[in-house]
Parts: sequence; structure tokens; C-alpha cells
Amino acid sequence: MDLKKILAGTSVAIFLTIAFTSDSQHFSTFAQSLQIAKTAGIAVAPQYDTTHVYVSPQDFDRFVASLIATFGGTTTKQGVFTATPTSSSTMSQLVLTPAGSVSVFGFKTPIPYPFGGERTGYLVTDMDEAVRAAKATGADVLVAAFDDPIGRDAIIQWPGGINTQLYWHTTAPSYAPLQTLPENRIYVSPDRVDAFVRSFLAFSHGSVVSDELQAPGVEIGRPTQTYRRVRIESKFGRLTALVTDGHLPFPYGREMTGYEVLNLTDTLAKAKASGVDVLVPQYKTVERDAVVVQFPGGYIAEIHSVPKK
Repeated sequence: MDLKKILAGTSVAIFLTIAFTSDSQHFSTFAQSLQIAKTAGIAVAPQYDTTHVYVSPQDFDRFVASLIATFGGTTTKQGVFTATPTSSSTMSQLVLTPAGSVSVFGFKTPIPYPFGGERTGYLVTDMDEAVRAAKATGADVLVAAFDDPIGRDAIIQWPGGINTQLYWHTTAPSYAPLQTLPENRIYVSPDRVDAFVRSFLAFSHGSVVSDELQAPGVEIGRPTQTYRRVRIESKFGRLTALVTDGHLPFPYGREMTGYEVLNLTDTLAKAKASGVDVLVPQYKTVERDAVVVQFPGGYIAEIHSVPKK
């Protein structure tokens, strides 16, 4: 056979292979986009993004009282429930503050795996659709959807190992809008941050507000250095991804939520009076004044105020 014909045939075969591969990838992405587009209505509002806090039963009431004393707000009626798909018993109460909502658990039995490892609960309008969307966008389902006393729940894991509980109520809840929006603080490695951001954006239909490659290291306890910080907003609320090598001094990485308040000095005075300890004294950056505190029962949080524009 003529060498030119052989080369021409080979070139055509290579071109067709590349074209087919590219079309397959494009089709896969296009199909996934169609799937994602159907999930636009699963988020509700930021006041339904609840931080999950696990405390011992003996610290339960003291912790709830300190939250209310610090931020103000109200609570739902305290009860004892089975909140997992396997046998267990926990005290449970929802704390609704103007700065963010907190779901408090005080297990009277050993805590079944992987409960206690999820950082937040997101209310969704359709549990089956939410789980499908999470899987389609790259998340893993750690706990398949199950019934609880007032609805359904599931636990998913985003790329980077971040666990989130999804929840749905049989009777839709109605909470007042927040005065200020808290931030879900995610610590993630440089190797996984882009996968996490892609997955979360696709699921939440949110947007990147900022991607700062040289954020001030004082925000993570390393004042002489810089780090990458990605801020995201969606109908689920605010999320900040702090990208680090894991060389973090205590208590950084332990705080799950950053609470924005109108007057940091006043809030901190109320917090101290209710038994809250200051772990990181007040510091200032261009974006905010902040402290890191520990509530009775062990819950660690960042609290900040932002300069008026």
C-alpha cells in the first residue's frame, strides 16, 4: 500500500478518535448541565442553613443560653429524638439568632457514624432531587436519605472531604430572615479546592464573590504569610473556602462558622458575660474586625464586624 495513503488513513482515524472523544466529553458535560439546571429550586434561604453543634447533655442548656445571650434570638422547644437512621437518642433544639441558625445535639447514646462530622444542614425543597444533584456534581452520598420525626435527611461529602447534611421537612418551616449572613468556613487543600468549588457551585447555583490569592495570613493565625481565600454566595448563604497546607495553629480549622455582627465590641462583652472564652484576641484586616471564641460546651466560632462603606 502507498505510504501516503497509510499516513492519510491514520490521520483520519486519529482525527475521528479525537473528535469522538471531544464530542463525548462535550455531550457528558452538556448532559450534566441539563441535570444541574433542573436543581435550581432546591435551595430555600440562608436562615435555613444551620450549623450543627454537638455538645454533651450536661452542657446543652448552658451552651444554648450563651448563644442567645451573645447574639439574641429565640429557640424551638427542646426535645429528645432519634435523629439518625439507626438506633440512637439525642437532645435536640434549634437556636434562631439574627446572625445565623444553629442545630444543637446532645446525644444520650453513642453517636452513630458519620454523624457529628457534618458541619451544616441545608434545607432543600426536594430531597430526592437534592441527592441526585449532589451526586451529579461530584459529591458522595455518605448516608442515604432516611426519615426522621419531621421529614427526611441525608449526608453528602463534597470533594475535599467536607460533610454536609441535607434536610427536608414534611411541613415547610418558616424562619425570619437574618439580620446578617454567617459564613460557612471550609478548610480545604490546594489540591482539592478547585474540585470543591466546581462541585459546590454546580449544586448551589451560587457564584464566586472573590478569589483572593494573597489574603492576609492573620485570618488563619499566620500573620507573616498569605493564603488563598475563595468567597461564594448562593441561596444557601455564604461560604468561605480557606485554602491551606494544614499547618494551622489552634484553633484555626476548628471554627465552622463566622458570624457577622453589627457591633463586635458589644457582642464580645455579651459573650464574655455568658461564659464564652476568647481564643484569638480581636484583630483587624481591610475587610473585617474579628475574634475567635469558644462557647460553653466546646463550640468554636469566628465572630466579626465589617467596616461601614
